Amino acid sequence: MFNKKTFLFILIAIIISVSGLWASGDTASFVDLGFSANGRIFMFGQHGVQFPGLKPWADLFIVDVANNNFVQGGRISRVDNAPIQAGQNGSGVLFRLVSENKTLVDRHGVNMQNQGQPLFISLNTNPPASGETIEFRDFLSGISYKASIVPSFEGSGRNLRSSFYINLETNQGGHVRRYTVGTPQLRRPLVMSYNFNRVLIAPSGDSLIMVIEMKVFNEGGPNIRYMVEAVRL
Repeated sequence: MFNKKTFLFILIAIIISVSGLWASGDTASFVDLGFSANGRIFMFGQHGVQFPGLKPWADLFIVDVANNNFVQGGRISRVDNAPIQAGQNGSGVLFRLVSENKTLVDRHGVNMQNQGQPLFISLNTNPPASGETIEFRDFLSGISYKASIVPSFEGSGRNLRSSFYINLETNQGGHVRRYTVGTPQLRRPLVMSYNFNRVLIAPSGDSLIMVIEMKVFNEGGPNIRYMVEAVRL
């Protein structure tokens, strides 16, 4: 049975936990929403809850892999006006975005069951602030990969601007191919770091998606957001 001292201890622990939650930034969840049958189009989303305010939000993205850019109209965001209830998250907002944009999804032939095969998933809880390099292998195709993030930063705090690109190398039986991926001329405001979160390959085997985790400056603690860099192999 709980006595008053035990109850008080639990109450204090809850208050400390909630205070820590509110003092930190909000962390997005990444969702693989599938490829088109030919692997040329990839759709993904992210969702989360704003702090403070507890308003759920979501982003939906549809990417042309060969161009490594969004299709026309393929970048959609929403923040709900009403705060979440206990036990909820922002996933409902993301699913609503997919449903409301079914015409766009169907136009590009995206099949949500046609998800990517993970080739790499980061288990690093303390990733480097800059310049990360990873190596991984696709055992089905026999291709080995090496990818390095090359970031650039200027300013600090509210004046921070940054960019990056990726040096990608593939090796299949001694045949080496090299790619430079990204948009280094694009200066993103407030992004503090770029790291590999995961790497996916399309079921068709010829489209590679590198999911990048970004830490975005926030006074109460960094927000976590995701973007992708896409390569047609």
